[in-house]
Amino acid sequence: MSELAHLSATQALKLFRTRALSPVELMTAVIERAEAVEPRVNALSETMFDEALDQARKAERAYLGNGSPRPLEGLPVATKDEQPIAGMRASDGSLAYAGHVADTTHPVVERVVAAGGIVHARTTTPEFCCAAYTHSRLWGLTRNPWNLDYSPGGSSGGAGAALASGTATLATGSDIGGSIRLPAAATGTVGYKPPYGRVPAMSPYNLDHYCHDGPMARTVADCALLQNVIVGPHPADVVSIRPAAHLPERLGDVAGLRIAYSPDLGNWEIEPDVAANTRAVADALAAAGAIVEQVEVPLRRADVMRAAFIHFGAIFGPMVAGVAETHRDELTPYALAFAEDSRAALARDGFLAGLELEGRIYAVIGDLLDRYDALICPTAGTAALPAGEDYVDTKLTVNGVQLDHYLEYSLTTVFNIASRCPVLNVPSGLASNGVPTGAQIVGRSYDDATVFHIGAAVERVLPWPTRPQL
Repeated sequence: MSELAHLSATQALKLFRTRALSPVELMTAVIERAEAVEPRVNALSETMFDEALDQARKAERAYLGNGSPRPLEGLPVATKDEQPIAGMRASDGSLAYAGHVADTTHPVVERVVAAGGIVHARTTTPEFCCAAYTHSRLWGLTRNPWNLDYSPGGSSGGAGAALASGTATLATGSDIGGSIRLPAAATGTVGYKPPYGRVPAMSPYNLDHYCHDGPMARTVADCALLQNVIVGPHPADVVSIRPAAHLPERLGDVAGLRIAYSPDLGNWEIEPDVAANTRAVADALAAAGAIVEQVEVPLRRADVMRAAFIHFGAIFGPMVAGVAETHRDELTPYALAFAEDSRAALARDGFLAGLELEGRIYAVIGDLLDRYDALICPTAGTAALPAGEDYVDTKLTVNGVQLDHYLEYSLTTVFNIASRCPVLNVPSGLASNGVPTGAQIVGRSYDDATVFHIGAAVERVLPWPTRPQL
């Protein structure tokens, strides 16, 4: 049954249609897998297994001719706990909100359910989704199924860990600084940060151009399948773009595309195994017929961090600080540090200075993508962070260099600043510690299809393992 739990969504749908597999059989396999591995991985914050089996039986009848199967009919989909579901707990990973119940459902979850997806579980996050690892006082420690000594990343860490361990077929995530791409990289999965407004979100964070909700999966085709379900305008989101831009079914044609390859985006520290794996992605694309050229990118990680923390200090940080005013003793040290660091950055530099810096950062990316169809670079400078470490009182060292802030290990936040650029993380290989590494495929503004074509080409030429030995 564990083989079924790792079946891709597109394969499962084909088997459903030919009646070679029942949605009940798939759901049962996923539940049995969760019962076997969850005590060690802890990726699921909440489970609805009995209800999911009931829905799987209804899906089975649709494939037997008693209905019309919808795009995700019968697939187990884990949704990020941050995305509320009416009538269910809405804790945001915090003890301070442990008793809160949502009165509305996130548009992404609405669309998953309307398409026949079965939400059998919700996935863990760090408190308030404000960290690049996944542990909290509410849910405890989520571990990476490839190596339990490491974190699956954050903030969509539970989603990545669930996909890798076979406890979900598809998953939803959100990304304000790398929160889809970092967990995807650390868990050997595929994660997509759509361009701003492509997928609807909820107020007030739908108005923050750093914020994106998006799909996570084990294959590029599965990621495209889920993206095509959640994309498009929504009446509750004024920035959601119309018309919906759907990805093509056939993916992988990169012949003649001009692709820029940056080993480090300028001056990010990159571990040797990450560098070698990213180079392998560039070589795979050249083998697939693309024109790949190594480029120098004149960015500095200190500038990106400064711009990001000014931005966080204006929107995200004050939310955490507001909770801390009445619930400080219940919050994690990393959430308190995030609020303090971001508010200090805003007070020191001012919001206008942050916007001016963001403009200069995007000018570098915009110039590059005016000359190339896409850019590839590492997702992070190191494969994964140790499980349980929060870097409040310690520093992170990457490639022998101690970083000023642990988030400097991430090459993702650049593209939250350049938020209209679509970015797809694909696995690039394994590091020496047995944890996957990832590469980002960055497209021109709102050119979603090209990054998926490139991702599918990488997957074809450089196939990745999708199942850890857990």
